[in-house]
Amino acid sequence: MELHILEHSLKVASIAKEGIQICTHGLIKLAFLPSKTRCKFFSLTETPEDYTIIVDEEGFKELPESEHLSVAEATWLALNVVSGGGSSSSSQPIGVTKIAKSVIAPLADHNISVFMLSTYQTDFILVRERDLPMVMHTLSSEFTLLRVVNGETVAANSLGVTNGFVKPKMVQRPIIHPLSSPSNMFCVTSLDPDTLPSVATLLMDVMFYSSGVKEPGGASEDSGLIRFFSFSLIEGYISLVMDEQTTRRFPNNVLFTSASGELWKMVRIGGQPLGFDECGIVAQISEPLATADIPAYYISTFKFDHALVPEENIQSVIGALRTNESTGQ
Repeated sequence: MELHILEHSLKVASIAKEGIQICTHGLIKLAFLPSKTRCKFFSLTETPEDYTIIVDEEGFKELPESEHLSVAEATWLALNVVSGGGSSSSSQPIGVTKIAKSVIAPLADHNISVFMLSTYQTDFILVRERDLPMVMHTLSSEFTLLRVVNGETVAANSLGVTNGFVKPKMVQRPIIHPLSSPSNMFCVTSLDPDTLPSVATLLMDVMFYSSGVKEPGGASEDSGLIRFFSFSLIEGYISLVMDEQTTRRFPNNVLFTSASGELWKMVRIGGQPLGFDECGIVAQISEPLATADIPAYYISTFKFDHALVPEENIQSVIGALRTNESTGQ
């Protein structure tokens, strides 16, 4: 298989809920008027805590300076596993569990922190730019490494990590962070970019102005429902993750769905904000799922991580992850 190192230099940022109105103009431009920017990689995910933005340097220029905007220090690069040739975004999704043992676990074994973004089309593994030499050395035996330069895919040259490399001893990875599963059911979907103008007003309302789940008092902890919505526009491809109730607001035949109309349940990882330095969190979750052959989407946000698994598998997933929890917790 091929591992593509995309050319985008990415920023990961958090926008506080109370500050979203300051950034709305720039975010609308990035999501709905990409021809007015040179941005090629944009993702916005709303959680109960905040909005997480993943955006390339061109897109970052559209965001105003604000006390409500927190930016992770590092510059990040996106990696993408492609089965065979072809564009990363046009390849079939292989799921984070399919790359758990070949990509996620080896990087964790080498203490390389990753930030995940699964989309309808594919999975992006974000690594710090400074970690790229070790990433390439770690994965070069399993993958053909290719870099995308000016839109063209070329062989990736070794970055000089050759001597003194010791293969780490494989270690058990108990889950050390609290897990929770909201009662929402989610859809992972897409739409044709040509239809985006026809639903732009609706999407803007969902993204910035709607309170989400329509329950008395909103989406409260008592109801077990949470606010979660993710929109990505990456190299011309749109990906959407939203709860089932939100999808009903869209006109028929606008959203792509699988033949089975599959619904997904969420596992939220973290009791306190996870930060960016801890290694192995994605591996702790994805490896047991890979062993059980359960597909999953995985979306990291500024404060917490989120895995989406098929609705029918949620109980077995929780069971498998619980047995892997650290006894010290």
